[in-house]
Amino acid sequence: MSVSASAQKELKNKISDFSTLMPIESASIYVQNTTIGTVSNADGKFVLMVPNQFEKDTLVISSIGFKSFKIPVGEFDNTQEIYMEEDIASLDEIVLTAEIRPKTGNDIVLKALEKLSVNMPETPYLQKGFLRHKERNRREFKWLIESAITVYDSSYLSSAASNLKINVDQVRKSYDLRDVDSLLTYTAYLKEKTNRGNLKARNLRRDTIKTSSLVKAIKWNDTRINGLQNLFESKLNVLRNAGNNRALFDENVLDKHQFRLDTILVDDDRKIYKIEISESHQFINLETKGIFNDGYHAKGWLYIYYDNYAIKKLEYELVAASNAQKSRSKTLFDTQINHKLIMTFREYQDKMYPNYMYYETPKLVNVGYKPTKPGEVNPADGNTDERFYYTVQELLFTEIILDPEKIETALQKPWDPDIFALKPYDKEFWRNYNTLLESEEDEKLIQDLTKRSSLYKD
Repeated sequence: MSVSASAQKELKNKISDFSTLMPIESASIYVQNTTIGTVSNADGKFVLMVPNQFEKDTLVISSIGFKSFKIPVGEFDNTQEIYMEEDIASLDEIVLTAEIRPKTGNDIVLKALEKLSVNMPETPYLQKGFLRHKERNRREFKWLIESAITVYDSSYLSSAASNLKINVDQVRKSYDLRDVDSLLTYTAYLKEKTNRGNLKARNLRRDTIKTSSLVKAIKWNDTRINGLQNLFESKLNVLRNAGNNRALFDENVLDKHQFRLDTILVDDDRKIYKIEISESHQFINLETKGIFNDGYHAKGWLYIYYDNYAIKKLEYELVAASNAQKSRSKTLFDTQINHKLIMTFREYQDKMYPNYMYYETPKLVNVGYKPTKPGEVNPADGNTDERFYYTVQELLFTEIILDPEKIETALQKPWDPDIFALKPYDKEFWRNYNTLLESEEDEKLIQDLTKRSSLYKD
């Protein structure tokens, strides 16, 4: 939606818990009966640009477990912090008075998975969104990309691998100050390109490898690990791809997961199950090509609407569990949590569309290490703040397009999912585009990265 800045109202504020005064993260902020919306950041803050034509429509602020806040867009006050009150349904009361319904966590989740084909989109759609891709060690940001993207999906029932497309429309920031020099990445690259399955990193010498070849390998690995196309098509797009063969939430989901009903909460005046995810008797395997990405147990939470079994939110972690994965994760990443995923969905015209995605994973790097002698020790090994990297990708979806003509027009244009390619900065475009507000910590780190980037370029 392209609207001039003067024809829009900026809504900007902070959302807090009335009882604890703590900020409320990932609250939904949207204009009722439209596709315009955003979510609050880690500090409970948000910003939303709303076209003036909607000034008489209702702004809704909702968060699971709290009473919703509603006000006409035109009456919203940017100076008054928003406090939300707790709203919890009685689990005992609901279970005792309910009709014949699933009562255990396992049965509720199986019902919700059965209903995915009804609750997820069954016709083609486009979504406009905002991506923030961050890579950092424990001290500072090393890499930042912010992009406007378009996602096309033909329907839940279609294969994401062949029926889901991504385009990077605009890039706002792109700073890369990483100091990455990994023979392991280069080894994986050679294996992929030359089919040399027995190749080992310890058999390679850094001083014999051209820097340009190493850079090419690192770019290949960035796309392989953090490319959006891979994320959307993989098992980690847990609900969208639940119908795929050997999916994480397939027909054998209880072999790898157990679900326990914790309580029933309220979300925007609707009851919602809160269900804990825990391990079962089998390891979880992602079966990622060219990467040992297996031997996990899951933990997290699912939030499922009581009335129609639609899944509102998924919090999902994969924790190293097998001996091989524990050893690998500790040595390479210094963490046992290899994948952390948060997905929220927004209901529009009785279907659940992606609203927000957060994906975090550790990154294999060898920081600035160029050995010159056999057996030389990497000096960065003693400083874990420098050595261990992780990547965070956040996706905020700000608009849903269902018009068949607009979809068809968009499909006729070239689509490029490369989030790492540089593009010219369009100041006017970003003036009007809804983005995810940075947290205070992120803002400081980004300012530092921006400063270091300017110095680096000079």
